[in-house]
Parts: sequence; C-alpha cells; structure tokens
Amino acid sequence: MANLATRNQPESIRYSSREPILTATQKVIGYKLFFRSAANQPMRSDLVGEQLDALFHVSSLVGLNTLSDRRLAFLTCSHQSLVENHILLLPAERAVLEIPRTVPATEEVLAICHRLKQAGYRIALECVTRNDPRESLFELADFLKISIHRVPTAEIESMTSHHRHSRTRLLADRVETWDDFQRARSAGFQYFQGHFFRRPETQRAHRVGSIRAIGLRLLQTIHKPTLDWYAIEDTLKRDATLSYRLLRYLNSAAFGLRSEVHSIRQALTLLGEDEFRRWCRLAIFLDTAQNRPSDLVLSALIRARFAELIGLQLNSADTDLFLLGLLSLMDAILEIPMTDVLDGLPLGADIRTALVDHQGPLALVFDLVLAIEAGAWGSTVRLCEALHLDPDRVAAESLQAMEWAQMLLAPA
Repeated sequence: MANLATRNQPESIRYSSREPILTATQKVIGYKLFFRSAANQPMRSDLVGEQLDALFHVSSLVGLNTLSDRRLAFLTCSHQSLVENHILLLPAERAVLEIPRTVPATEEVLAICHRLKQAGYRIALECVTRNDPRESLFELADFLKISIHRVPTAEIESMTSHHRHSRTRLLADRVETWDDFQRARSAGFQYFQGHFFRRPETQRAHRVGSIRAIGLRLLQTIHKPTLDWYAIEDTLKRDATLSYRLLRYLNSAAFGLRSEVHSIRQALTLLGEDEFRRWCRLAIFLDTAQNRPSDLVLSALIRARFAELIGLQLNSADTDLFLLGLLSLMDAILEIPMTDVLDGLPLGADIRTALVDHQGPLALVFDLVLAIEAGAWGSTVRLCEALHLDPDRVAAESLQAMEWAQMLLAPA
C-alpha cells in the first residue's frame, strides 16, 4: 500500500469521503464512497467522466481497501461507466455497483448487469420506490436501497413486506438518528446507511462510572509532569487487558520497532514518556470502545491522527490535538453526554470548550476535522483559509491518518 507520508506531491491527491453501511447489530459491512477531483467541485458519488478518473486516481494512490477499510465499497455507476466497461477496472470482490434511477433498465443494461454478476460483482439499486421502472433488474440486485425520508411510510412497509423472504437485502438510506434506525429496523430493513450511531442514544445513556477505574487512574497519572514508572508498571500488571494491548501494539507494524517486546518494563523503557502517554490513551480508548461499531473506533483514531497532523502544520506543540480527536466520539462510544465524558479528566480548558461548545481557540481545528470527515469541501476550504493551511495537503493528511488508523487496528 502506498505511504502518503513519504510523498512529495500532495497536490496530486484527490478528495473523498464515505458513509458507513451497517447491519441491524451495528456491524459495519462497507462504505458508500463519495469523491471529487478538485476542492471547488461539488461532492459526487456517480462514476462519470472526471469523477471516475478521480476515483481511480485515489484508488491507485491509497488503494480501495484503504478507502473502504477492507470492506465493501459501494459506488454509484453512471450509464456511461456501465456501457463503456469502466467498472471492470474495480475489484469484483470489493465493489458494490449502485445503479441510480437515471440509468434506464434497457435490454443493454440488463445484459451488462448479467455479465457483471457472472464476473463476481455485487449490484445495488439506488432510490428504489414502489412500482420502480427498474423492476426487471430486481432479480439481479443484491441490495435495494430505499431512502427512508423520501418514501412514504406506507410504501416502505409494502416494499419491505414484499421482499421480506427474497434473497435481495433491503438497505435503508439516510439513517441519521437513532429513531431513524429503530423505525427502519422495525420495518424489516437488514442494512442501514448513515451516521446515526455517532450520537449518544439518550434513552440508553448511563453514567461515566462505567469507564474502568484503572483507565481513569492511568489517564490521571500520565498528565503529571513527572511519571512514576514503577507505579505505572505495577498498575499495568494488575490489568491483563491493558498489558496485552501494550505488548501487542508495540509489536505491530504501526510502531515499526526492530526487535520484539516481551515485558512491560522493556516496553516502558523503549517508549519513553511522550510515547507512553500517547500509547496509554490509545490502549484505554480501545479497551473502553470494545463491542461498539467498528466505524466509531476507526473514526476516532482517524480524527486523532488527523488533528495531530494539522497541529504539526500549526506548530501547536503545547496543545494535545491527538487527544482532542480521540475524545470527540467518546460520547457515542460510552452513550453518555460529552460533559460526563470529560468530567474528572485532567484536560485543558481549550479542549473542553472545543468538544462541548465548539468554541474557543481549537474550534476551527475541530470544525476542520469534522468537515473533511463529512466531505464538506466548501467548509473545508474556508477553514483551511482561516487557519492558513493548504487544502491539498490537508486532504493528503486525512488519507494518511486513515492509513495509520487502519494499520493500528489490523489483526496481529
């Protein structure tokens, strides 16, 4: 896989964003990809002309596996990309080809879809409605995508009832809240596209006491000016999970150490104070985030690394932007308000103000992290101008952060 950190031409990077697609148990199966070839263009998802070139450009640089986190990549196909066989440049085992309503279900398109299915591609139909003109393609479709805010509830219930026992899976699009998710799941959908799980579910919220006490103790310890290594080692030895994570991550490719690490004392010696503080936050975060949707964990790590890279450009050595990004999704992970997440943690006022109120000296940085994640490139360009950052370099660093986070979470 290409390493964006070593490239000397950030201006060649193109822009992409994605939305997760999950099962009813909130397991991420893939991502819908959106992309553009220039920062001043609107974000699109259809593979046509320059937009198609942009996708292949990004894919060749960082790999479709990076863009989709080694899961399925849902990509909207134009009539042109189908007829001219552009789609065959994408890997069949990874690509799900979404056919929009603008593509007519002609005999030619039907024949092309048959060939694509034989080649191993999956097919999804976008914006499906009752009495859909593409009904002849239904038997070839692996997914039928229904926008839950555009189709009346009565029609949704009729369609889900009709397809309940077919092999075609029903995918609810534009699922942005927990109420949307619950309603769609009750209606019979098997898959859901949207960011609903990134917000705490109020009715299930619990107190911050659910955070493991040892994790809080370590977080408080690492913020002291001088670390007590013997006390830290003793604390880690009392927690088998954290000890395991320390050794596992130090021996992973993410750290790039030349020799294997076999003991806590050796690990602490190799890391030093700054790197130990960094690792400690990661380990506690990952331990806390167990059994939550994988995209929550991945996105928080991407935010953390991306914010850190921005900080290097801003020369903000005195501000822990890595921690800002890491904590930014903790309210959704713990299902509690952000104020409760931060209560009792030894954090600076600037981080608290940014996370809770989106104000203060770090507000622009935090907004930039959120904007590029959402593919809001108009806002991204404006925020880059306000922070005196190059949008192309910022785009490159967002992909670099994605690669870093995925490497960190890769199986041992």
